[in-house]
Amino acid sequence: MFTYQLKIRLLTVLILFFFFGVVGMATEVDVPRISKETLKSELGNPRVVVIDVRTMGDWQSSQWKIQGAVREDPGDVETWQNKYAKDSKIVLYCT
Repeated sequence: MFTYQLKIRLLTVLILFFFFGVVGMATEVDVPRISKETLKSELGNPRVVVIDVRTMGDWQSSQWKIQGAVREDPGDVETWQNKYAKDSKIVLYCT
């Protein structure tokens, strides 16, 4: 028979195992990638939104920016995620 403390420990291990298993599955999503050549051919298309998610310091100090890209804070997705049409092709750019 299991003691109360052993039951609590087993339950804790099972909860952690389940939690980290689910989190691990959620982070292993296949994210499609786009080549720079393909992106170049799609620039100017109103249905394509390029979002530069580099940190503010990296973005400000960089001489390389994609023409027409919008800079958004990657740590504040909840604020800007609904600004863009759901049927748009969203391209996130970072280095």
